[in-house]
Amino acid sequence: MTKKIYYPYNEFRDDLKILIKNIDQNFDTIVPISRGGLCIGQMFGEFYDIRQVYTINTISYEETKKLDEVKVFHLPNLEHSNRVLIVDDIVDSGDTLVTVLEVLKKKYPKVTFFTASIFYKSTAVIEPTWWVKKPSGWIEFFWSEDLK
Repeated sequence: MTKKIYYPYNEFRDDLKILIKNIDQNFDTIVPISRGGLCIGQMFGEFYDIRQVYTINTISYEETKKLDEVKVFHLPNLEHSNRVLIVDDIVDSGDTLVTVLEVLKKKYPKVTFFTASIFYKSTAVIEPTWWVKKPSGWIEFFWSEDLK
C-alpha cells in the first residue's frame, strides 16, 4: 500500500517561493494543468502580474488508479503568446506533461514552452524545467482534503 502524505497550504506556499526563486526565464503566459496546477497558476499569475492565465484540462487518473491514456481537452488559445509556463502540482509518470506538450507544440509550433511543478518523481518519462521536491509517497494536497 502506498504511503499517503498530507501536504498543507503553508508548505505549498513555502515551496512556491522556492520554485519562484529557481525560475530563471521570463514568460508571458501561464497554463495550469487542471486540476492540480490551478492553485499554482492563480498564485503565479498574481505574483508575476500576468493576466494571461489559461487552463488546459486533462484526465489521467481515476482516484489513485492511472488510466491507460491521457485525455487532453479545452485547449487554450495561445496565438498571442511567445513564452508559456505550464504548471502542475506533480509530475508522477510524466505522461500528462508529455501529452500536453505534444498537443500544444503541434498547435503552436512557434511558442517556447517551459514547465514547473512542485513534485517530480525521478521515474517520470520527463523532467520539468523547474521543480522543488521528490515525493516519498502519494501526496494528499490540501485542496483535495481540507473541505472533506
